[in-house]
Amino acid sequence: MTSKRFALPNLGLGVGLRSAHFSYILENQPDVDWFEIISENFMDSGGRPRYVLDQIAERYPVVMHGVSLSIGSTDPLDFDYLNKLKRLADETRAVWVSDHLCWTGVAGLNAHDLLPIPLNESTLAHVVSRIRTVQDLLERPLILENPSTYVTFSGSTFSEWEFMNQMAVEADCGLLLDVNNVYVSSVNHDFDPVEYVESVARERIVQFHLAGHTNCGTHLIDTHDAQVIDPVWKLFGRAHSLTSGAATLLEWDANIPEFPVLHAEVLKARNYLTSDWADALPAGSARTFHDQAAAGVPHPLDFIVPNID
Repeated sequence: MTSKRFALPNLGLGVGLRSAHFSYILENQPDVDWFEIISENFMDSGGRPRYVLDQIAERYPVVMHGVSLSIGSTDPLDFDYLNKLKRLADETRAVWVSDHLCWTGVAGLNAHDLLPIPLNESTLAHVVSRIRTVQDLLERPLILENPSTYVTFSGSTFSEWEFMNQMAVEADCGLLLDVNNVYVSSVNHDFDPVEYVESVARERIVQFHLAGHTNCGTHLIDTHDAQVIDPVWKLFGRAHSLTSGAATLLEWDANIPEFPVLHAEVLKARNYLTSDWADALPAGSARTFHDQAAAGVPHPLDFIVPNID
């Protein structure tokens, strides 16, 4: 199958750039393959944050990851935002620019959250049109990530992976596969995460995300505040084997540890980059990872559907 990764490289194993680690990185120049920045943290900032970013961009590859593009919103695209995004990408020589398949606001208001969209033909046409406009302005492919979700829509006619596959083809964009988000959503919505990673368009995957999450008993929340759990690592191993390798990044945004701890966590990915994980999870596997991670945790519907003998 022909790759549609736009000749974008496999950067190796990277981590998110966070202000808590600025001094450590400048003083120690750690042996990290690459950094991902939150675009909005630097689009309007100068002073020390921008100085640090410029120093890091001189030494390491940098990728930009946004949280406010709002590609699924019914509001018009924000061209002031997009022009700032392009300028930052040009100035930092960002290897690529990514954001989320979601909406973040409406009527000019920002919800400061990544909100889900209905997965149907109407939404697909809307999103595809907006992606094409964004890519034309940025003069580079847009890479879109699957979000973690906590509700679904009765009007959806696609699975998420079917929607993303069709979107990637029609808009000619790339995909960022967040493996932790797949896992979180699979528990919340009771689908097979292995089917997801085996079905999503592997030839379009430019990047992987890994992160920790919080188990709330009835559901999982993507909190980025802990180590990656074993079932997510195994799911990543399967996904990575199907792509023949793509850039992999660890996100950690709360309870942030010292930099060596963060770096050591992403380096665990090396243990899952062999074909052994592909052999352990054959195509079509119906293995349910959440049974391993949350044995005995009730399904949310157990609380509203009566048990009748």
